[in-house]
Amino acid sequence: MDMTRRRFLEDSLLAAAALAPTSALASVAGTRSVRKSREPIRVGVIGVRGRGRAHIGEFQDSPDSVVIAICDPDDGILEPALDAVPNADYHRDLRHMLDRDDIDAVSIATPNHWHSLAAVWALRAGKHVYVEKPISHDIREGRVLYETAKQSNLMVQHGTQSRSQPATREALQWLREGGLGKVLLARGICYRVRESIGQVKGPKLPPKTCDYDLWTGPSPLVPLMRKNMHYDWHWDFATGNGEIGNQGVHQMDIARWGLGKTTFPNSVVACGGRLGYTDDGNTANTHIALLEYDDGTPIIFEVRGLESPGYRKTTVGVVFHCENGYLVSSAYDRLVAFDHDGNEIKVFQGAASHFQNFLDAIKSGNSSDLNASAWDGHVSSGMSHMANISYQLGQRRTFAAGESPFGESAQGNESFARYREHLASHGIDVSTNELVQGAALKFDPLSEWFTGENAQMANILVGKAPRRGFGFEDYG
Repeated sequence: MDMTRRRFLEDSLLAAAALAPTSALASVAGTRSVRKSREPIRVGVIGVRGRGRAHIGEFQDSPDSVVIAICDPDDGILEPALDAVPNADYHRDLRHMLDRDDIDAVSIATPNHWHSLAAVWALRAGKHVYVEKPISHDIREGRVLYETAKQSNLMVQHGTQSRSQPATREALQWLREGGLGKVLLARGICYRVRESIGQVKGPKLPPKTCDYDLWTGPSPLVPLMRKNMHYDWHWDFATGNGEIGNQGVHQMDIARWGLGKTTFPNSVVACGGRLGYTDDGNTANTHIALLEYDDGTPIIFEVRGLESPGYRKTTVGVVFHCENGYLVSSAYDRLVAFDHDGNEIKVFQGAASHFQNFLDAIKSGNSSDLNASAWDGHVSSGMSHMANISYQLGQRRTFAAGESPFGESAQGNESFARYREHLASHGIDVSTNELVQGAALKFDPLSEWFTGENAQMANILVGKAPRRGFGFEDYG
């Protein structure tokens, strides 16, 4: 964790220097351009327990692709994937898959801590990449992946599928063109019940079918301290990013996109806790983050892991508050604009395949055809990381009546007032039960470093030091 500014720059330069030669990457792209009109794109899927099986289905359903290999360090969960593609080869170690010359693209649906590393290794092996959200486990990883993608001439599609939906694209263009007047606030909503993951009294053995060392990859190799190795990794900062870095990346992306913002914000402050139960998770299950740009444009993100009614007709979505009403994104293929009285003004509908967009971009050889670029993935994922860093550097405290962690922000204070009522409905009084008051942090979008007060500790969390053998430079 000794991540100084010099170390960050050195590691980034090392990663860039370790890229495959431009001529080799150009050769790969050239081979694909010759084959594109005659043969399907050959895909390997990495991580097939949950979301990866959906990837297999999407690629198998397209006439432009075929899944010829799957990869997962746990061979005990392979049966459904192999049923879907019985002729596909199986690899336990993704490096063996990447070594193959007959694979054109890989699709990454691993736990978060593997996303950037697997993607960079794949690019160095000359493969196009579809990578699930978040594109990174921390801000530094996202930057290295973006730089690698930019130099590779290969396609990198981030798994924020709203970017390919005609309804979302048309609605946000209409919004940015003044359809509801000035946009005053973008509010991300994720009110999704998350039950306790339980507590263990001592280390648990990973499944016998799993290579736990390989599964752990770049993260610290420590004993398994939760009941379920799979999925519940989301709620451990060593491997996941909590709900704001899970479902929340989709809504963070839509919020930023609707505001027309293409870079990181300039500040963040968060508040929250793991509330309603005591378990082995360490991420916030109840979380509010306020992110602001220098022009004063705010994005507020609200996570509620305890049961809660919706907000403005959505439980998972984005609400754009505007001069003349509000726009609600509660489904990527259907967005609705309302006036201030709640009457529908305009409905946007339409769906398309995000995976097909990736395949089309591979065939065209033009990265501008991608709907969800590595840059967009880096920024939207990084904003969720910013919120988590504020939370991780916070102090536990109670809040008296009328107190708020958001200073002079009227929108932040309004969110906290509703948050207080929500917790009270679950018997949690924030005047007597402690929450985490996150650190107020300033951020430089150009250098992608925190500045000012608390910057030294915050910048340690910008990027983790990978475990030996699992760094960007350790393959290829």
